[in-house]
Amino acid sequence: MPEATLKNIALLIDADNASHAGIDPVLTVLAELGQVNIRRAYGNWAKPALGNWSTITHRFGLQPMQQFDLTKGKNATDIAMTIDAMDLLHAGKVDGFGIMSSDSDFTPLVTRLRQDGLIVYGFGSTSKTPTAFKSACTRFIDIDALIAGAKDDAGADRDTPKPQPEGEKSAIDDEVIELLGTALKAAKRDENGFATLSEVGNIAGNRSSFDVRNYGFKRLSDLFEATDNFQVERRGESKIPYVKRLR
Repeated sequence: MPEATLKNIALLIDADNASHAGIDPVLTVLAELGQVNIRRAYGNWAKPALGNWSTITHRFGLQPMQQFDLTKGKNATDIAMTIDAMDLLHAGKVDGFGIMSSDSDFTPLVTRLRQDGLIVYGFGSTSKTPTAFKSACTRFIDIDALIAGAKDDAGADRDTPKPQPEGEKSAIDDEVIELLGTALKAAKRDENGFATLSEVGNIAGNRSSFDVRNYGFKRLSDLFEATDNFQVERRGESKIPYVKRLR
């Protein structure tokens, strides 16, 4: 891809509400959007709790943004991040955002950014992040799943295929099955009920912030193949995946 065509992505990190262990896999995910040229981490850097973040700022090219706690029990991180995001938006030099946080206060910000046509990936803990914030994002990715996946990849033998865990199918909940099934119904299907996986994925992506990485998969085809509800068929020399629902 020519340098001039690469998208300019801004990563804004709520260091008070995000794990430093997720920075490497987060940057890897954002690389699918473009170059992460703006990398800012916000918080009160005088706090011992941000010590782990302090040790990796230079390694990952993060710009520490100091925000003092002006009121006991409160921090100014979310306000500062919102102001900076709007400044970047109106400057017109950013094509997408990554927001690392599990704080619902960023929901209006994400909604506003998307109204201007920008892609916004959210990274937070699924168990701690409110549904409103997750739904507002173009994609919401569970940071804990990313970290676990990165550890698995680091410890795996590259020459040995990684077996699918027996309990993996149970992790795919009914809500996801219904989402994918509805997307399949809306897609153009052939006489045998098959639709291209790419079209199904695009329709599902437009309806939800769902991302396969939250379920431990790298590709949508892997998720489809891990459930008995669907059948995946690869056609032609290019092995283009098609999918249909079985039940």
